[in-house]
Amino acid sequence: MPNAIQMLKEDHRKVKELFEEFAQAEEEQMKEQIVENTVRELEVHAALEDEIFYPAAEEQIGEKESIDEAREEHHVVKLLIGELKKMSSDDERYDAKYTVLAESVKHHIEEEESELFPKLEGKIDAEELGAEMESRKERLQRQPHKRSTKAKSRTRTRKSRQRSSNKRRKRASGGR
Repeated sequence: MPNAIQMLKEDHRKVKELFEEFAQAEEEQMKEQIVENTVRELEVHAALEDEIFYPAAEEQIGEKESIDEAREEHHVVKLLIGELKKMSSDDERYDAKYTVLAESVKHHIEEEESELFPKLEGKIDAEELGAEMESRKERLQRQPHKRSTKAKSRTRTRKSRQRSSNKRRKRASGGR
């Protein structure tokens, strides 16, 4: 059976890896893919915490203040995600927006792993909670990922420009 805290730590590890990949990426297309993966991971993770984990944690340890802070950190992350979804990788503030998202999430992860999780050890049924979270995660992951219409349109436009550019190069080289 899955352990709720271990599941959340695994999610944290995944997004931190994505943050590192983004920092190393140079191509816009690669950055967009990393952002899309990050957004999907964070949306599912936040839903699990907001819907299942935080209510259980609050009930068990009564730390309403720290749970409320975590919920507000999620709110900020959701705002940044909403803004990123409307942007394209060629936007001049795209990298900066993602970096701010990464910094905010890393801070949130540090607080959870160093403060909240230790307080919950032995006070919650991590296995039962983990099973509930795993079931919800599977349902969330089956839902289609929604990109903003603006971002889809920009991707289509970019692909169209790339096709046109490839055709021009082919004609210029005599069709080879």
